[in-house]
Amino acid sequence: MKLPACLKDSRFYRLCRLVVACLLLEALPGYAQSEIPKQQADRSFYAQDYPNAAQRYSELLKDNSLSDEIKKNVLYNLGYSYQKLGDFAKAESHFRELLEMGEPAETNRNAYLYYAQALAHNGKLSEAQDMYTRYESIKSTPAVVPLSSGTASGKAKVTYRVETLSLNTSNAEFSPAYFRQGLVYVGGKGASGASSSPDKGYLNLLYVPDRTAIDATGTLAADGTVSTARPVASAGGANPANRRLGRDTYTASTANDSRTAANFAPVSFSESLGLGRGTKAQIAGEFSKELNTKYHEGPLTFSADGNTIYFTRNNYNEGKSRKSSDNVNKLKLYTAELRDGVWTDVKEMPFNSDEYSTGHPALSRDGKSLYFVSDRPGGKGGTDIYVSRLDNGTWSAPVNLGSEINTKGDEMFPFMDENDNLYFASNGRPGGMGGLDIYFAPLATGGDTPAVVHLDAPINSKTDDFGLITDGSRSTGYFSSNRLNGDDDLFRFVRESSLFGCRNLTIRVFDDATSVPLDSAMITVRARGEGGDPQVLATDATGLVNLCLEAENDFMFEIARDGYLTSNLGFSTAELTDDKPTQLGASLIKLSVTAPSAPSRITMGSDDGDWESEDAITASTLRGTVTGEADKKPLDGVRITLKNECDGQIKQTVTGPSGRFRFELVEGCDYTLVASKPLYGTNTSAIRKIPEKSIPKLVSANLMMIKAGDLVTLDNINYDSGKWEVRPDAARELDKMVATMQKYPSLRIEIGSHTDSQGDAKTNQILSERRAKAALNYMASKGIARNRLTAIGYGETQLLNNCKDGVLCTEEEHQRNRRTEFKVLYIK
Repeated sequence: MKLPACLKDSRFYRLCRLVVACLLLEALPGYAQSEIPKQQADRSFYAQDYPNAAQRYSELLKDNSLSDEIKKNVLYNLGYSYQKLGDFAKAESHFRELLEMGEPAETNRNAYLYYAQALAHNGKLSEAQDMYTRYESIKSTPAVVPLSSGTASGKAKVTYRVETLSLNTSNAEFSPAYFRQGLVYVGGKGASGASSSPDKGYLNLLYVPDRTAIDATGTLAADGTVSTARPVASAGGANPANRRLGRDTYTASTANDSRTAANFAPVSFSESLGLGRGTKAQIAGEFSKELNTKYHEGPLTFSADGNTIYFTRNNYNEGKSRKSSDNVNKLKLYTAELRDGVWTDVKEMPFNSDEYSTGHPALSRDGKSLYFVSDRPGGKGGTDIYVSRLDNGTWSAPVNLGSEINTKGDEMFPFMDENDNLYFASNGRPGGMGGLDIYFAPLATGGDTPAVVHLDAPINSKTDDFGLITDGSRSTGYFSSNRLNGDDDLFRFVRESSLFGCRNLTIRVFDDATSVPLDSAMITVRARGEGGDPQVLATDATGLVNLCLEAENDFMFEIARDGYLTSNLGFSTAELTDDKPTQLGASLIKLSVTAPSAPSRITMGSDDGDWESEDAITASTLRGTVTGEADKKPLDGVRITLKNECDGQIKQTVTGPSGRFRFELVEGCDYTLVASKPLYGTNTSAIRKIPEKSIPKLVSANLMMIKAGDLVTLDNINYDSGKWEVRPDAARELDKMVATMQKYPSLRIEIGSHTDSQGDAKTNQILSERRAKAALNYMASKGIARNRLTAIGYGETQLLNNCKDGVLCTEEEHQRNRRTEFKVLYIK
């Protein structure tokens, strides 16, 4: 598929949803006068509040005392902010000023790419091409994109090996689809308008029965170079490297039947299906004599069982063709069934029209959602992606996927993997590399707006890249591009790194008692095996902080705020299996501080911490009670250690039957409080310093401990009848166990799901297993490693009362048996 690579004027772009990416949080060099304003600007920038970030960075640039290092960072973030706001003129100005100061720092080398994009949007195509070339020449290692703060490094970026294939010829080969063990794709001599003559070069469906037999002829690097020599195409296959940006006259016009740029005549949607030249592919044969006609066929998609095909074809069926009122043979979608090895019963889809084009189908794995492309009236731009749902055997009216997916440009070639992730090509989104680029959007988000992600080079290039197909983990797949010789070719890719180079995490800090968000809470981030210093971030006015964490790593967060007990959370990106941003809630317990009306003597209790209700204190004192997490009963024999962080002095005591402890505190010093007992998980807390005042303070800190074998039942883990999906009310309860797992990084648990005795026992067993697995999947989505979780369904085998089959019980009695329990398998 060929579309013009020239970039449109910026006024035609919508502000699109921000693509999740990562940036190392750079330490501020020194404590200049501008430090506080820069911290404020950085906070707005990393919170993706680009209007305020742009304003604050602009004010900061007026400070002539900025060091060159700080100024470069300010210019980079300011240019990026304006680019995300759609002000490409200001973005161009600031990126130019940055690059005039010399070679940017390693973390800012994407300035060449963003500068090129701004130049292209502003119509300066020749300069943009030079910057693209410069960017490719210095891109020896993956780049870091500045969107959210965190500890991820550029080396964690997703990398791919891309291979050129033996089936490519000087013809067009594009838009592949999996069929059984083979590969079906679109190929031929290229379209030549609306003529019905077969010798004009219409496109057909070609088939390779065994895709493992497709040999690689070379490997593409991110800069577009091929490691193995590839034959140059025959006449007409111009090398795009010799073309200037926006001057690729070998590319056909856009697919919306209207003029969009100078030097391009209007053509129909069907004309832009391909422009290859040459002979047929050597190892591929015709896919179906029944489906291939004298008109265009393809792209296409198949049902999961391979027995139904949905395919694109010109407005032609049963030997008859039709044209629109403006005399154009539009595209339509058709279906056919495979019976006894023959494709039969070709039918039109009900939402076709003679007046506009409909094509490029992509079927969801369950067969109930059909995504496709159309330039029908009412769209967002040239061609948009729509979806139709199958309901009781009838396809619904198409629904536009909206401005989060569709733009003023062209969105084409959708593909759905088994996890409901949408891949598509677009030339209308800011941040693209040129022409059609391939994007990714997870649609299985429970109603959330999907974040659209641009795939890195070498998947995308400065030319047209489209028609990608892959598996749910994007481990391998195929796509189309015209990057080599100007004609469309197929490429195979293999992922060589973690799929998620950067995992987005939002931490919400709130008061444990009131749930009020806490601003200015300091979060210290430590990564396992990280050589550098820990990163320190602060929550904003809504109690939130956004991080982008390195994939395949473990992290510890220390969350502190004046007047609260410090909390410690663990989080792992090693077991995350989707691209959905993760959110964590962290509650802080407010220190209970009281002051008696006048100083008096203190009555010291025994070692177990007993005290009278009317104790009068003469020195600031910490006291509390240790209880078990499961039964909430006081624990004796717990060793309590208090370390003074001012001088390192350590005090210890052991709790008695009351579980109580008490220490005197030195005002003005931080303390670390540790509670330990054999078979229990060690509980570590921090006590922030108490201001030095004339009246001593009483600080209360109650601790809970958990041990192997504990069985914790969470309330309100309810499910809809006969279902196992985690409801929002159940999610809130599961979050409590997630918080416990984060506090104890060594903790491993069994998730046990129980049903009542109503209904069939076998059905109840299966239902409980699914519910336990759903709870496990939910906790894993919150960052808990799957190897720390075991899911078991007990069905109705462990009733808590006598409500077995044949016994009449109330709904409340049955509800007691419908429960989810967590058993501690291991902790240290």
